Amino acid sequence: MKRLLLFWIIATFSRVALAAENSGQSPADHLPPHIIQVSWFGERADWSHDGKRILFLEKTFGNVFEIELATKIIRPVTLHYPHSGYTRALYLADDNILLSGPDTFDPKHPGDARTQCFLSVLDKNLSKPAVSLGTKCSEGPAVSRKRMHIAWTHVNAQYPDKLPSGVSQMWEGDIVYENGTLKLANEKLIIDSRDLPFKCTMETQNFVTADERELTFSAYGYHGLDVGGVNRNTKEVINYSQAPGQYDEPEGIYPDGQYTLVECDRQNRKGPGYVDLWKLKLDGSGQTERLTFFSDFPGYKASNPVVSDDGRFIAFQMAKSREAAGVGHGIFVYDIEKAARPAN
Repeated sequence: MKRLLLFWIIATFSRVALAAENSGQSPADHLPPHIIQVSWFGERADWSHDGKRILFLEKTFGNVFEIELATKIIRPVTLHYPHSGYTRALYLADDNILLSGPDTFDPKHPGDARTQCFLSVLDKNLSKPAVSLGTKCSEGPAVSRKRMHIAWTHVNAQYPDKLPSGVSQMWEGDIVYENGTLKLANEKLIIDSRDLPFKCTMETQNFVTADERELTFSAYGYHGLDVGGVNRNTKEVINYSQAPGQYDEPEGIYPDGQYTLVECDRQNRKGPGYVDLWKLKLDGSGQTERLTFFSDFPGYKASNPVVSDDGRFIAFQMAKSREAAGVGHGIFVYDIEKAARPAN
């Protein structure tokens, strides 16, 4: 017991000393060799399937941009038509782009717009406006990397006539072309929050492994926030975090399905404004490994990570502690192989 107390005291004083040393500095100015900054603005990155491009939002309710990593050329994706801004942009299996955003935006009530978002698809040729899929989506959708299949969440605030207060549902469906028009087909309820073994509000995150039988989700309100998984066929649910009082939000999945990335505050237990990127093993053990150290710089955090299809790179954003979740200040790329090499 004395050893544990001594270890806790040393660790606490070390964190305080490090924070004092880093005060007033930006983590972007102190990057390790395996992390590079590729954009000085933007948030919510997503990898192209060939790993050569990154899709990202200019800002919440802003336009969508794409950066070509080899040249660092940034091109606009949604400037060619009027819209009310977007909150998500993700590559579909055919390289068309799944968007989520409101029909209208009132800057005096941004929370309403963030809740009332609709899914749409933008043609990769960028020759016409996005086509609505006719359904709302709470926060982020999950996108298959192998087929034209997506999953999304509905909450009471979006469909109060269908869902009681506090209830959320995860749905899935196929994106199909019918007579030259895009539409959702084969829509199916995955799970209702009332059928979970614990009480929470769900948000879809990622399909797991090649067979995609499992879907990870954020369990808001349970132990603060935990990483959940649901088998889409059997409806079996598992809590992967096993860490009460710790903030764990899944954001990106490794291609082998063995790990997910999480925004986690294990290093300080201060909540979502003070997270870094951690790697969580999806075997129920709760085993984690810290990957970034942005929260060691007061006022900053690392967030919204995604893994490339080949499992070699992570794209993520630098964010500020006091800003809303999802707001970012530049896109960064983490080289997984380089990070694993012994230091010289």
